[in-house]
Amino acid sequence: MRRVLIANRGEIAVRIIRACEELDLESVAVFSDADASALHTRLAHRAVRIGPPAASESYLNVPAVIEAARAAGADAVHPGYGFLSERGDFARACEHAGLVFVGPPADVIERLGSKLEARSIMTAAGVPVVPGARPADQSDGGIEEAVRGVGYPALIKASAGGGGKGMRLVRTPGEAVESIPAARREAIAAFGDGTLYVERAIEKARHIEIQVFGDATGEVVHLFERECSLQRRHQKVIEESPSPALTPAMRARMGEAAVAAARAAGYRNAGTVEFLLEGEGNEARFYFLEMNTRLQVEHAITEEVTGVDLVHAQLAVAAGRPLPWMHATRNQRGHAVECRVYAEDPRHGFLPQAGPLLTYQEPSGPGLRVDSGVIQGDYIGVQYDPLIAKLIAHAPSRDAALARAAAALGRFPILGIRTNVPFLRRALRHPQVRRGDVHTGFLDAHLDELTAPVTPPAGVLAAAAYSGWQERSARPTGATQEVRGDPWTLLTNWGRAGG
Repeated sequence: MRRVLIANRGEIAVRIIRACEELDLESVAVFSDADASALHTRLAHRAVRIGPPAASESYLNVPAVIEAARAAGADAVHPGYGFLSERGDFARACEHAGLVFVGPPADVIERLGSKLEARSIMTAAGVPVVPGARPADQSDGGIEEAVRGVGYPALIKASAGGGGKGMRLVRTPGEAVESIPAARREAIAAFGDGTLYVERAIEKARHIEIQVFGDATGEVVHLFERECSLQRRHQKVIEESPSPALTPAMRARMGEAAVAAARAAGYRNAGTVEFLLEGEGNEARFYFLEMNTRLQVEHAITEEVTGVDLVHAQLAVAAGRPLPWMHATRNQRGHAVECRVYAEDPRHGFLPQAGPLLTYQEPSGPGLRVDSGVIQGDYIGVQYDPLIAKLIAHAPSRDAALARAAAALGRFPILGIRTNVPFLRRALRHPQVRRGDVHTGFLDAHLDELTAPVTPPAGVLAAAAYSGWQERSARPTGATQEVRGDPWTLLTNWGRAGG
């Protein structure tokens, strides 16, 4: 392996490009017309255009990505996360083109990509699954009957996807009648597959995931857990490791179950087994939720607490090498927290934002890491996921990591668009979050207090003042300034709109 094409964009593309540099591998970026001058295209050894801005015509266009790899002389493809990363047909297309796919085999992706088949695999392996039903009758009436059999409250879920798409919580028969066709439509739009199944809704559960890794020899290990309960509408926002909810005994049990799940699927490379945790202490119960056959957005916190570079490991396994740490003793070192910084307006339904990054200054200091795909002056569009950056804080204790992350967010001025930075700071400082007393519905239940207007911290005030001075210095005498780009107006919006 000498040249790797990264079939992605944004922060994950930048992350993989830098890993390739560290391993003395050449990197190839792909880009749509909307990303012609994006950071990942500037950092890679070579960049290849793959289509217009629409993801369906560029980043999701399998023939275009394969042709880009051929044209660039790449011998491997890393899919990152999202887009084509969990598409078995893409992995197979890479193999047919003579390209190494940095991930699990195509058939494993396809088997685990079906939530119904994944449940069957886990049941056979003795891994507990959420009580549910997989009706052969996929008509609306068949799904209604399955909901009645599972009981209320229930979750109607898309078999082919994740991320909360094609999912509906129903508490009454009337809600089920309305939700089934809506879930099916959303599943077809998002995944091209309207197959649905039903699970018992486990309310106020925690979302715990276990990082697993399999190498070329067939060995599988886990690299401990990540707590992902702080979600908004089933989308993760803040993650941490270790989980404050797990006892050593529960951690061991969940780790063993995750390894059993990966072995049952014939897994290779990096993957994540997701569980719901119900109850507390050693008497808590956990259930298999799904397996993500790719690198996770939140992989950085596992890297911080284990010292393992997961992208380096992915590339090593893809090259056919066994990992030297597979049989070594692994420990969690300290505590890590990740905050996802999004271009969105929390005060108006988290509406995605577009505009220039007039000011963008990443915080730095001991125990801080920022994974991003932008720099000051870049333009944020609405064609793709609104993730701007991930701020990761690592410290000896959980309290110190939370405090370090909150303080760093206060030194993370972003002007020109609204972001969720104030929302994140307030969530980190919430008393229940500090106690670790959270569940998957916590953020949605506390939205009003978490999105209330806030006073900008000193770091943002200073950045606005400097940005205003720069803008006024560069403005021709007598020129007028459009209100949208005035840093002082933007600063007012920061406090009023939460970003």
